[in-house]
Amino acid sequence: MSTIAAIATARGEGGIAIVRVSGGEAERILTQAFRPAGKSIKALESHRLYFGRLLDADGRAIDEVMAVLMRAPRSYTREDVAEIHCHGGGAAANQALRRVIELGAVPAGPGEFTRRAFENGRIDLSEAEAVMGVVSAGSAAALRASVRELEGGVSRFIGGCRASLTALLSLIEASNDFPEEIDEPATARKVASEARAIADRLLSHADEKAARILREGLSVVLAGRPNVGKSSLMNALTGSERAIVTDVPGTTRDVLTESLSLDGVRVDLSDTAGQREAADRVEMIGVERARAAQKNADIVLIVLDASEGLTEEDRALLAGRDERCVVVLNKDDLSSGELPGVEADIRVSARTGEGVAELAALIRRKAGAAALSEGMLTRARHIACAREAAAALARAAQGIEDGAPLDMASVDLWEARRLLGNGFIIGGTANTLDDIVWHARQGADYIGCGPFRFTETKKNLAPVLGLEGYRQIMAGLRELDIRLPVVAIGGIRPDDLPDLASTGVNGVAVSGSVLGSDDPVAAMARLVR
Repeated sequence: MSTIAAIATARGEGGIAIVRVSGGEAERILTQAFRPAGKSIKALESHRLYFGRLLDADGRAIDEVMAVLMRAPRSYTREDVAEIHCHGGGAAANQALRRVIELGAVPAGPGEFTRRAFENGRIDLSEAEAVMGVVSAGSAAALRASVRELEGGVSRFIGGCRASLTALLSLIEASNDFPEEIDEPATARKVASEARAIADRLLSHADEKAARILREGLSVVLAGRPNVGKSSLMNALTGSERAIVTDVPGTTRDVLTESLSLDGVRVDLSDTAGQREAADRVEMIGVERARAAQKNADIVLIVLDASEGLTEEDRALLAGRDERCVVVLNKDDLSSGELPGVEADIRVSARTGEGVAELAALIRRKAGAAALSEGMLTRARHIACAREAAAALARAAQGIEDGAPLDMASVDLWEARRLLGNGFIIGGTANTLDDIVWHARQGADYIGCGPFRFTETKKNLAPVLGLEGYRQIMAGLRELDIRLPVVAIGGIRPDDLPDLASTGVNGVAVSGSVLGSDDPVAAMARLVR
């Protein structure tokens, strides 16, 4: 495969920019372009940062840089990776990139480093998707969720669900094969109960609202009639004089939004026009926007004045409240006691700050986005697949409870397993039969097994298996009745395909050797045959 290169840091002014190179020629390119400072170094140590100069083709210094070589497989892509840390600002990074391209690298496509990490078994599909989640995280909570996904939290959760489904399907098969030894009614009850339990687990991890809040933030709207202290409350919550505060009713005419962080969750807090019978066209537009913002909010803070009695505008707001609403009694420092006819969720004083911290904590609890557990699904595709799988499991359980045979239930169980497989491609790499059995129990879709012969990128899987190693592993899987696709990996050439086919492996990974052959088209034709 070609050696790729790109500027890995964000564009714009900054102290440091990083040029990343990945592929078989990364070490050669780095040693030709970089000269360490001080005494001569015959060979760069892996994973050691060196100070020196980046040189052009004539030996002139382009920039003073730091450089590091990360030999395979201990790198992000599991290929040899070189990084050049130069001064930021664009010019130095662009010259560094041009230099490594002159030496044989090709520009990387969007996401190509992560694609290679996926193709080389460094990460699975869910983890690959999490990389972008980490990059684009808009809050500390979103970052934590993406890091959990990147570390394999989603893969472990889905793998556990699929392993449980496999166990249920095996139980049904055993019940069919050994009816005299297995109590079918008891088996049916067990299958129905566990199918519902798996469905509940999937649904509990597929909270669309919590996922959206993590990705986009929580929308909170301050609603109330004029002069109840909405703007003062907004300033108290944000800790800044963001909204204009006067004694004149109707000061706020538009929706004013400010972002803040509550326990790592981004909150978009909006102050709105006081809701009353508008006195002019401008105020009418403001009231309409306030009502639209209230309709679309995740949480609505209905603000009442604790120092005054209820008005018709207050009663109208209270009459239309739903589960999103929190009733806030403001100006508690001016109150003489309870406000008749009102069950407030919290009492505060925006002027003195009393109760403001408690209100922030109440908003966080109301959001329902408490610390997400490992395996929480945050992507729309994952959530949709999990919900469809849960529906299939519910159908299986209901069918059994209605007296349908277990064979009928197994159709829905297989459908649930397929849905989880389509939404979450989970793989693993292995070198022994025990490794493959472990991955199978974790719900893996396939196993990359190898290496067939020694290669730099697969040396972490040593020892080399060879043809006899694959034959023994495939025989062991047949004996254990484990039907998991096994893909031979590591140093495979097109001419090896006939011999590997005789071992019983389900596929081979030969992209590197095919692309690197003298005639890639002919090599691919041999692969297809």
